[in-house]
Amino acid sequence: MNSFDSAIETYLSTIHFGHLTTQTIEVIADLYTFKGLVFIPLLWWMWFQRGERTEWRREMVLATLASGILALVVGRLLTHLLPYRVRPVYSSELHLHFAGTVIEDAQLSSWSSFPSDHAMLWMAVATGIFLVWRRIGVLAILYTVLVICVPRAYLGFHYPTDLIVGALVGVGITYVMTRDAIRTRYATPVLRWMERYPGPSAALAFILCLQLATQFDELRKLASSVIKHL
Repeated sequence: MNSFDSAIETYLSTIHFGHLTTQTIEVIADLYTFKGLVFIPLLWWMWFQRGERTEWRREMVLATLASGILALVVGRLLTHLLPYRVRPVYSSELHLHFAGTVIEDAQLSSWSSFPSDHAMLWMAVATGIFLVWRRIGVLAILYTVLVICVPRAYLGFHYPTDLIVGALVGVGITYVMTRDAIRTRYATPVLRWMERYPGPSAALAFILCLQLATQFDELRKLASSVIKHL
């Protein structure tokens, strides 16, 4: 572990709030209510907002959703391709005692810590919101940092560099995917199809948003179970 991660994680491991506060932080870090169910409704709000540049705004929503999905895929690929990094809370070499209750979650204990898929996904979405709504986007970015990322470092789920790199990759993905030259190649045709087939497109949009809000966890667990049995 580098000195930057070591200094911050050592400091965080010395901070112990009351039982209720610690439980609250654990709940916030665990539940989708404080992640997907905050950002996905904002994207729907952007989609149905009246005013100028409706087509551009809807293309940006589609691009943001695509960026979020791509961020998850890239995050999973990086955790498999890069050297395995054990999470701070499971590392016996650190000799640190974090405030949260250590739960032997199969995913957390077996998945590499670097980079953070939470930071990558939700910073990608927050960046998309920022590119359309500056003020709300700033709040979305601050929310991602303070409510999604910081608790995961505090509980020992990630090193600071896991979160920083994940966030930067997420920002980069959204920046590229929302550029006019790239966005119009896929978002414009999809938008035309949605306008032509509103029923099926609404159904698919609901399923996609539900899966994104839950970070495709159930599908990933199902796929892992099938692979193990095969």
